[in-house]
Amino acid sequence: MQITRRGLITGAAAGGGLLVAWYLMPRSYPSPLTPARGEHVFDAWLKIAEDGVITVAVPQLEMGQGITTLLPQIIAQELGADWRQIAIEPAPISGAYPNIPLARKWMALWDPFAAGLSDMTDTMQTERFARSARFSATAEGTAIAAYEEPCRQAAAAARAVLAQEAASRWDASWEECVVANGIVSLGEKSATFGELAAGAATRDPPDPPPLRPETPALRPAPTSAYADTLPDYPRIDLPSKVDGSYQFAGDIRLPGMVFAAIRHGPNDGAELTGFDATGADGIAGIVGAVKSKKWLAVAATTWWSAEKAIDAMKPQFKAAFPVSSDEIAERLNAAVDSGGSFRIAETGFGEGAMTRVDLARRYEIEPAPAAPLETATAAARYQDGQLELWIASQAPEQARMAAAAAIGIAPENVALYPIPAGGSFDARLEHDHAVEIAVIAKELGRPVQLTWSRRDEMVMARPRSPAYVLMGAQLSDAGGGNVDAMRVRIACPPVMHEFGERFFGNLTPSAAIRESTGKKDALACEGAVPAYRLPSMVVDHIPTEIGLPVGRVRGNANTYTAFAIESFVDEIARESDREPLSYRMSMLGDDIRLAACLQLAAKMADWGGGIDQSGQGLACYRIGDPATGGRIACVATARQGEGGVRVERLSVAVDIGRVINPDIARQQIEGGLIFGIGTALGNAIPFRAGLPESFDYADLGLPMLADCPEIDVQFIASAAAPADPGELGAVIAPPAIANALFSATGLRLRRLPLLSGGI
Repeated sequence: MQITRRGLITGAAAGGGLLVAWYLMPRSYPSPLTPARGEHVFDAWLKIAEDGVITVAVPQLEMGQGITTLLPQIIAQELGADWRQIAIEPAPISGAYPNIPLARKWMALWDPFAAGLSDMTDTMQTERFARSARFSATAEGTAIAAYEEPCRQAAAAARAVLAQEAASRWDASWEECVVANGIVSLGEKSATFGELAAGAATRDPPDPPPLRPETPALRPAPTSAYADTLPDYPRIDLPSKVDGSYQFAGDIRLPGMVFAAIRHGPNDGAELTGFDATGADGIAGIVGAVKSKKWLAVAATTWWSAEKAIDAMKPQFKAAFPVSSDEIAERLNAAVDSGGSFRIAETGFGEGAMTRVDLARRYEIEPAPAAPLETATAAARYQDGQLELWIASQAPEQARMAAAAAIGIAPENVALYPIPAGGSFDARLEHDHAVEIAVIAKELGRPVQLTWSRRDEMVMARPRSPAYVLMGAQLSDAGGGNVDAMRVRIACPPVMHEFGERFFGNLTPSAAIRESTGKKDALACEGAVPAYRLPSMVVDHIPTEIGLPVGRVRGNANTYTAFAIESFVDEIARESDREPLSYRMSMLGDDIRLAACLQLAAKMADWGGGIDQSGQGLACYRIGDPATGGRIACVATARQGEGGVRVERLSVAVDIGRVINPDIARQQIEGGLIFGIGTALGNAIPFRAGLPESFDYADLGLPMLADCPEIDVQFIASAAAPADPGELGAVIAPPAIANALFSATGLRLRRLPLLSGGI
């Protein structure tokens, strides 16, 4: 038999054996799945029970994006299962589930010296790192790119051995068997998966597994979100979320468990200087207090008692760097105008093509917290040198290692049980609460659940980086507003290096700032080279230390690059007396897919040219490279009324390649658009003395149901590779709304949020 690398990865685990990965040198992993009574393990991805239930392991955090439906759907389609047979469980931490595309994208963060040596070296190093480090983080919309192929391989292998088991009973060739709807059949003979599972699990699958010729086709996505049709694969998590039985970290209950509240200082450099130890004497149910150099926690029989107690104890902190919003603005303002820069990208004729600047504009983007509705929560039990941790984490292995280091035990002595998140928007890539709960559980010597208050969620949030973006264009001497050269200067912290020092290096935020200060950061400028074909394009990054820890929030760098570029293009079109749609179309070159999105969005909105007082604004954008990136175009319609300007409608056309689940894709686009409305029309939270000026969730000005416009989304059929829909809506809404507000009012708003002083 020919030995293939893929076969070593996927074929050796049927029946619960060893998973073997070959990269640079052979390594092996025990099968991570544990069968219950009557269950049989097929590879690292699925178990089949004798009652026919198929359990799929999902190595990504479910935080509302539907991944616990998408990966099981891929397996069910390839396996030939009945969707009603499918169950899910969180995958254990294992090298069997490497997120290789994400590790490759973030290589400069975990191996900055080796990154970029060559494609072959980067590929080898990435695989080695992702498997050995058990790197399965949920981020950057990489789940399908990372896991669709392994899921299909595992399901195809299981389908083959089920057919083999049936064929051996019928004295037939297994290739003749039909596998569909949870049944293997051959003529009049048939057997269910459950009846075949025990025997099939002992068989060796073909190498390579026999994939179906193509993924089974779904019905086209309905034109209306409320079309009278049921989805082919309804969300697995939806019924339990509706009836309240879905389990989040805050729902965990352990015997003898107590509840902890915590107070943090104004920033990571802050130190706890004192507290009133007797302040909580009159509050019933207090179990104990745990203090760290940087925080104070109180545990009680109820969380509310713990929260009242910590208020009464009045913890006091000394701030290390009491930054304010005015200071942040001053640093960014100075940097974008005259700060030293690094070249991020140079295309076409390069820098030499720009001999003058005919039009220049500056766009200012405020820091913005992720602000998930569910605050950081975790439960833990420490006993006999072993820590059990129940937590929602986008990076479970990094959380496990950080918790282990905090209490001085080996990572192998930490059992982390992945729990879904009630939203994240990348906030749960951070693992501060894993460290804190580990320390508290060890100190108290009993099970404990830690829940951050909204105040502490806001204090500890690493907001999306602020950025000042200076755009300049040289226009054609022939007139008409054609761009001969464009230059972009982005002043912002080296946010991804800073994040990487915390995430991979387990540094404190203040140490991460020190280590990343002054570094060139291409990922902090992602999206700055637009989809437009321009004769010359130059992008420079001015790394700016602002004294405030920053991190990842939905949209990330694409939020400010999309806002600046699409606002600037609109301004050039207006200054040149060009119609915004045709102007964009003339610059798109060979990106036919994005051009199709533009045309469809305009048709959906009855685009009238965006003339003054029409209230229509247009924007288009691509996230990712030209071959695999997702495209989106949006026409926002705004109207003036007695209550001010209101966004009435968003007409959106999307091309995300092959759509795996139309219902979930639509949910992601619509949710992203509403997130983007909050980014555009919500409130900036100023900082004073290192603290947000408000801890009230309502002060963020997030859109309520009554604020949401009519949203019309249509998908363009495409055979391209699937692209993630999760961030497209979040980054396209702000520039489309800004351009619509200009059309409606004649005011050009260049600060985000739009009503934060930029009029």
